[in-house]
Amino acid sequence: MNEYLLDVQDLQTYFKTRAGYVHAVDGVSFAVRSGEKVALVGESGCGKSVTALSIMRLVAQPPGEYAGGHILFAGEDLLAASERTMRSIRGGQIGIIFQDPLACLNPTMTVGKQIAEGLQLHLKLNATEARRRAITLLEQVGIPAPEQRFAAFPHQFSGGMRQRVMIAMALACRPRLLIADEPTTALDVTVQAQILELISSVCEEFGTSLILITHDLGVVAGIADRVVVMYAGKVVEEAPTDELFAHPRHPYTLGLLSSVPRLDEARRNELDTIDGSPPDLLHPPSGCPFMPRCTFARAACRTMPPLIPLPEQSTHRKACWADITNPEEQASAQRRQQARRAALQTATD
Repeated sequence: MNEYLLDVQDLQTYFKTRAGYVHAVDGVSFAVRSGEKVALVGESGCGKSVTALSIMRLVAQPPGEYAGGHILFAGEDLLAASERTMRSIRGGQIGIIFQDPLACLNPTMTVGKQIAEGLQLHLKLNATEARRRAITLLEQVGIPAPEQRFAAFPHQFSGGMRQRVMIAMALACRPRLLIADEPTTALDVTVQAQILELISSVCEEFGTSLILITHDLGVVAGIADRVVVMYAGKVVEEAPTDELFAHPRHPYTLGLLSSVPRLDEARRNELDTIDGSPPDLLHPPSGCPFMPRCTFARAACRTMPPLIPLPEQSTHRKACWADITNPEEQASAQRRQQARRAALQTATD
């Protein structure tokens, strides 16, 4: 029996364009246990949201295409499931919180009716029972006067309140898995903290597994049990959260962590940055996609390294030929970075 609630295996999701196929998700593999909180992190465009949409089978076809792989949920391959089966799974067993609640909520329906609709569809509640349950959900996610706000429309809510409504909708049927796709986008810092804390506490209360998608490593430190780092449609590192923050083993992860502001380094004049730009996914490189930006690169990087466990830590996996903990490699990488930046400065002068 599979120990994982969700097991994504070598997922490939491409988009057909006039110029060719965009390899948005190119061989992604990771898994989520029951009750576990997993974060998918990486720069914008690395394939996080497409991975989430692929799990829900919400990628439009065309132009999207599931080119390969398996998505096993409770032992069933969602890529092979019928659309009727997927309609019962979406909202019923897997809930999702999208980035922009105003774009996802129906402006012509009250928020209460939108929550009750899912309850009636998946749990077969009558109108009275669905209304009562919807009001309870609104109260649980911290919306004041829930009975009055049940009849309000989305435009009558603030951004933070709309996101709370989305959380209520996603958790209405107590799904086994919740996907939160950058749920704090466009919210102020105070509201961000409240929303993240709400998602975490509700998942713990219901025993719901969580996939949190974000480009900000800072927001996952206190929430996620495990972190999956994505780059150019691939998983480049995966580890328990504490282990990843303390001992990153991929140059890209190291770059992400170095670019996060820290209070103990507030006197620094500049934040560290990752030089260069992500690769063109229309024509992905044959080797490691991070190679053109990596100061640890070597000839072996022209071949894509496998995602394998570290010898000393089986729960920590990386896809990199370099040993970034080696002092000699660190010194060599620092010299390459200084030479690159000096050349760039000369070119711009």
